Amino acid sequence: MRGGPQINVGFDVDVDGIVEVTAKDRSTGLKKKITITNKHGRLSSEEMRRMVREAERYKAEDEEAKKKVKAKNLLENYAFEMRDRVKNLEKVVGATIEWLDTNSLAEADEFEYKMKELEERVLKFM
Repeated sequence: MRGGPQINVGFDVDVDGIVEVTAKDRSTGLKKKITITNKHGRLSSEEMRRMVREAERYKAEDEEAKKKVKAKNLLENYAFEMRDRVKNLEKVVGATIEWLDTNSLAEADEFEYKMKELEERVLKFM
């Protein structure tokens, strides 16, 4: 998937109120860890609740960012694919127009054959 890095973030709180935050980049495998301790001993219940709320909020934001990147990449890939198809279609049509320019005196069956050939080639791009 293109876009930003995909990072898994985890939070662990032990009985002493020490918070360990880990982040791992899924594409490179790089893992970092930070430990947060309260200088006065333990985290208060309110601090713990605040940290959990923040973690949940960031998780929701991360999910929304992933959704946005995925949608953008799908659109971008489709647009590039269509652009390539149009370029190839232009080549096929251009070759037929060239043939018409150099074969204006061809017989009806040749024009009919070229028409069928063009229709078949155009259908391949749809």
